[in-house]
Amino acid sequence: MMRFKKITAAVIAVLMTMLLVTSCADKSDGEVKTSADFAREMGIGWNLGNTFDGHHATNYDNEASGVFTIGDNKPQDYETCWGAVVTTKECMKGIKDAGFNTVRIPVYWGNMMDTEFNISEKLFKRIEEVIKYCLSNDLYVVLNIHHYDEYIIKNFKKEEVLEIMNNVWTQIATRYAKYSDRLIFEGYNENVGSHRERDTFTDDEIYDYVNELNQTFVDAVRATGKNNANRMLIISGYHTNIDRTTDERFKIPQDTVEDRIMVSVHYVDNSMFWGNKVGGEEWREYCISQCELLKKAFADKGIQVFLGECSFHWDKDRLASDAKERTSAEILKERTQIELSYGFIPVIWDTNNDFYSRTECKINDPASAVVIKELTDELKAKQ
Repeated sequence: MMRFKKITAAVIAVLMTMLLVTSCADKSDGEVKTSADFAREMGIGWNLGNTFDGHHATNYDNEASGVFTIGDNKPQDYETCWGAVVTTKECMKGIKDAGFNTVRIPVYWGNMMDTEFNISEKLFKRIEEVIKYCLSNDLYVVLNIHHYDEYIIKNFKKEEVLEIMNNVWTQIATRYAKYSDRLIFEGYNENVGSHRERDTFTDDEIYDYVNELNQTFVDAVRATGKNNANRMLIISGYHTNIDRTTDERFKIPQDTVEDRIMVSVHYVDNSMFWGNKVGGEEWREYCISQCELLKKAFADKGIQVFLGECSFHWDKDRLASDAKERTSAEILKERTQIELSYGFIPVIWDTNNDFYSRTECKINDPASAVVIKELTDELKAKQ
């Protein structure tokens, strides 16, 4: 088993006291929100993609914790290494003004990490700055482990992976325990369901592994107490694939609080995208059938569905011959309307200056900007 430096109870007590000096609890209306309330308020989301999830993908200075030094080894070196600009408060204000209510921040926590799997204080501070940019603009924030889960899962045996993830999530949850329920933790990304090449698992055993990873995440966060005792958590689906995640072998973790777990999957129309069938009748029926699977497995049981990554652009060669909608904005509107009609939370996957300009702080395509605004206004009218 991996060995980690022990943190004494006294040190933990000091850290928790420091974190809780300033209360950030969201109690403006004095009411306890249900998970359905969260879903309605989170509305349509946007990913700060290829930013804090950036890392060197092949060579590591420290094979144990997955570290490769980039530039001057400062947070901004990793924030910008995949082509992003440095994230600003103005960027997040523009996101809010555009109609988004949620920002997902993917993070490769291995950057600047030491050999004992201790997360860098400098990285913690920089992520905290961006969290505050979002919260000051009344945005929900979803913070996850992104790509780093892949590195750990594919390079360590199961027992070690579970121990490492418990360690990492304990650190993250402790660090950000003071923040209100507008900060939400998402366990992992798309690699829950993977394993080391040298290991052999049956399909049932892989599902068990998936369930143990999600239970480890929930237990680690809840054990830190304070605001994390009731914080909304998002567990990751099996490869975030809808068909695999809606399998009866995928289990919702046991929790110490009711109605505080959502499920994350990605790309309702993924199969149609790769099959060049977007916009046609088969695409439409497929999107609805995928949503129906999620409804039956989760929504009908009171478990909210978080669509953590959704497409927004479709080239002409991705369109079906019978596609009625011929522009990305038209397709975006129809598909997002379908997702919202089920009460799901769609979150656009975006990289620097692709869907949204992080320097001009606006959506690049005027037609898509209108779609986001219209759909957000419709959601507000229903609340």
